[in-house]
Amino acid sequence: MQHEEPRPEDHIRTAARPSDLRITDLRTATVGWNGWRFTIIRIDTNQGICGYGEVRDGASKTYALLLKSRLLGENPCNIDKIFRKIKQFGHHARQAGGVCGVEMAIMDLAGKAYGVPAYMLCGGKFRDTIRMYCDTPNEPTGEAMGRKLKERRERGFTMLKMDVGIQPLIGVKDALSYPAGMLHAGDGTPLERMLDIRNIQHPFTHVRLTEKGIRLICEYVEQARAVVGHEVPIAADHFGHIGIDDCLRLGAALEPYDLAWLEDLVPWQYTEQWKQLAQTLRTPVCTGEDIYLKEGFMPLLQERAVDIIHPDLASSGGIVETKKIGDLAQEHGISMALHMAGTPISTMARVHCAAATENFIALEHHFSEIPFWDDFISGVPKPIIQQGYIPVPEAPGLGFELNEATVRAHLIDADPGFFEPTSTWDTEQSWDRLWS
Repeated sequence: MQHEEPRPEDHIRTAARPSDLRITDLRTATVGWNGWRFTIIRIDTNQGICGYGEVRDGASKTYALLLKSRLLGENPCNIDKIFRKIKQFGHHARQAGGVCGVEMAIMDLAGKAYGVPAYMLCGGKFRDTIRMYCDTPNEPTGEAMGRKLKERRERGFTMLKMDVGIQPLIGVKDALSYPAGMLHAGDGTPLERMLDIRNIQHPFTHVRLTEKGIRLICEYVEQARAVVGHEVPIAADHFGHIGIDDCLRLGAALEPYDLAWLEDLVPWQYTEQWKQLAQTLRTPVCTGEDIYLKEGFMPLLQERAVDIIHPDLASSGGIVETKKIGDLAQEHGISMALHMAGTPISTMARVHCAAATENFIALEHHFSEIPFWDDFISGVPKPIIQQGYIPVPEAPGLGFELNEATVRAHLIDADPGFFEPTSTWDTEQSWDRLWS
């Protein structure tokens, strides 16, 4: 009896048939700590595999749930088709949270269906490990900030970031000039007349730095550099809501301290102001964490108004769209760092994007002092961040398993449900077409 030659298809895993895969459900669980809030998305399918994504910090889970009726019955392997269908329901900043979280989850599903890591769906990878840069909130003195930065460096982080801005100057005599009531600085303004500067765009606060204020900020940074040294790159963020004139003055004064970049000096929408900053200052300038889609980045790139773009994948459109943004920036000679404040679920989505994007620099990490942060996922090497880097997962999809016990342990009191049924969103009807 003659034996047939072995066929390649005989060795293909057929438990998942990508062409027959269909979305059957979308559910959420919201976790949080220390005022942070993150909604984890789970998308289920008819073949028993599920995919995970995450809504950006602070965003409403409604942004994801309203997409459910538009996803049911779709094949998650049709990544581009689904993204084109739902992207109209996102917008800049946290309004994009649902679209981006769903995109992460369908990338997870498609990778699992095909048996490949998500970065392969983006065209492959440029690196095996992802450099992390460690964010460091305000400290009372520059020396204290330096000690914090040094501790992070000793843990292996090769890039750092610190908050540098007007907040410590509020209430310091002659450090700031501002209209009465703009800042709560003990100036006798009744509370009912106080303004929340966080909700007023920078050009419209008319808060000014005095020469003393600029000197105090420079002394702060100088003290931090004296502790850490000049070899490690340190970026600076959270300057406060001051106008472009004072941003130019402060940026010029900070040049001796060799900062890696100055972040979000003014709102990202003001392209001409960013162009002025980029052309005037000799320290790189950076923005982008609230920009949605590559079209949103286009004005800054075309005008060469930034030195570094800084998208947040949970706002910018998800894994594939953010890789496209990075590629577009590369065509203009601009590199890409990634903003992030999230759980390991969305972290892994960003790791796959960073692996697939050639001009990537580093990925932000906010939670180096949260002891349980690693515990949200399993199936990856621990600690997740190893000497300042995350190894790129090679398992299918985003490359992890969800640790349900940790999720349950950190559900927020205001929304304690653990992937509860969401059937009320199954049949939401709307005529969504954008053309006639």
